[in-house]
Amino acid sequence: MVNDLTGRRVHPKGAVFRAWAAPDGMALRRMDWPAGGRRKSRGSLLFTNGRGDFIEKYLEAFAHWHAAGWHVTSFDWRGQGGSQVEGADAAAAVSNFDAMVEDLTALIADWRAAGPGPHVAIAHSMGGHMLLRTLAEHRPALDAAVLIAPMIEVNSAPIPSRLAPDIADTIYHLGLGGLPIWASPPAFNAVGGRRQRNLTASRERYEDELWWWAQQPAFDLGLPNWSWIRAAFRSGAAFTRERLAQVRLPILLLGTEHDRLVSAAAIRRVAAELPCAELEMMDDAAHEILREADPVRLRALARIDAFLAGHAASA
Repeated sequence: MVNDLTGRRVHPKGAVFRAWAAPDGMALRRMDWPAGGRRKSRGSLLFTNGRGDFIEKYLEAFAHWHAAGWHVTSFDWRGQGGSQVEGADAAAAVSNFDAMVEDLTALIADWRAAGPGPHVAIAHSMGGHMLLRTLAEHRPALDAAVLIAPMIEVNSAPIPSRLAPDIADTIYHLGLGGLPIWASPPAFNAVGGRRQRNLTASRERYEDELWWWAQQPAFDLGLPNWSWIRAAFRSGAAFTRERLAQVRLPILLLGTEHDRLVSAAAIRRVAAELPCAELEMMDDAAHEILREADPVRLRALARIDAFLAGHAASA
């Protein structure tokens, strides 16, 4: 496991970064980190991150799984990280949830064909939304999945959840979809500021992201806008009881009751409606559970490892 700042701020030895062509031809930045050494391969693990994230944010977690023998693959969603587009299409790319589901479906097929089994997917936040939609709509051949603080619904507080989609629609149709969802005070992104409190209690891991922003300023997408929020609400309508009942893959959901960004109630609802789901709600974590302080982060990793050992044993 990599615990020092150097390990979290340097691409790991043996990891291969390349462009992967999405179904519409868009180039997505992808990382493949094959399991090395003489240890028997544990299988192939695909990680999908959240809105505004990029591969480097989770190098520490990747090192944990790689050390356990997993072939680790991750990528940057269209419109963010190293998969950004320029010009008028930039904002639309980030808000195109349907295109991102198609990207993930195709990438899973390509990744699964190339890597050893078992094949598992782990997804955070918006990535969890996209993975769950992919599972419900396309039924990819996976052995198990883990959804970490999945964005089933955006946490709209203090706006009531029943009103938030209509408000987002109204703002969008007024031509104001490009506006950020709230004003960002000068100290919003600072260490110890509101954004850090929303994400993690770990100052050092929060500082890692700021360090990567300094190296790659385009990685900082800023606040989501109303077009993105509207797209999230519309996409979430896919998570019906009937559709979720058909997802029979073993799934672990990890959430936190104190999440300010996604709805804890929606996570509990989906866990109850998925036939083969396990749920663990943590009461001492913020949104980025795998980037939290060690007592939280290590407990979450151990829970994930145990789940995968029980549902995706190596051949």
